[in-house]
Amino acid sequence: MTDTDHPKAQAPEAISTESTADNAAQTAPAQQPHKESLLANLLLNIVIPTVILTKLSGDDWLGTKWAIVVALAFPIIYGLRDLQRSGKVNFFSALGIFSILLTGGISLLELEAKYIAIKEAAIPGLLGIATVASLYTRWPLVKTLIYNDRILDTGRIARALRTRGNESAFDRTLLHASWMIAGSFFMSSVLNYLLAEMLLKSPPGTEAFNAELGKMTALSFPVIALPATIILMLVLVFLFRRITTLTGLKLEEIVNEQ
Repeated sequence: MTDTDHPKAQAPEAISTESTADNAAQTAPAQQPHKESLLANLLLNIVIPTVILTKLSGDDWLGTKWAIVVALAFPIIYGLRDLQRSGKVNFFSALGIFSILLTGGISLLELEAKYIAIKEAAIPGLLGIATVASLYTRWPLVKTLIYNDRILDTGRIARALRTRGNESAFDRTLLHASWMIAGSFFMSSVLNYLLAEMLLKSPPGTEAFNAELGKMTALSFPVIALPATIILMLVLVFLFRRITTLTGLKLEEIVNEQ
């Protein structure tokens, strides 16, 4: 509200108070969204659980069952805190927590290791299938992951595509990007299964099994997460280049400023 909105109805004190509040609102820095710490992510999701499972599973320390409970508690708590900070349920964070709970449940019930291998392969495999299936709906998953208002100025891009008559060509671009993302999920599915099959050899409920589970956790980042991340970055580069070509806009014009 400005001073000219109610020049006579307001008392001078009210006008002064509102002007001060308006100025404070304009000068106060906008609250920045919480930025995830890569170090905390690696420590709580990989390093600490690996150390607990490989070093503290003996009877002189936590024992096999409690080592699993304590080790998996770190990524679960980290995921729950991330959900709390964001103020909304993130599908992939929720799926990660569910996956960890499944791993813990299978381990504590001392089921055969093949069930962990199947679980490790099933989750990214289902994501890949969901990505492909979403192409036949009004909400393709590629728009949730990459082509959204948090990353790109989709309104400006849409206007430029209409002006140049390149909407159909852009739809094909999103189709190609979706298949690339689905391919990364399918690759992760195969790598997850192979890694679990190669490492989980000991009977569940033993110290050796916990050590193998810890080793699998440690190798999951360089063997699985890193290649999938590289593929996703390549998809981003492909999508950005196609958008700039089809719209005639520069990269800085299509990226949504935060």
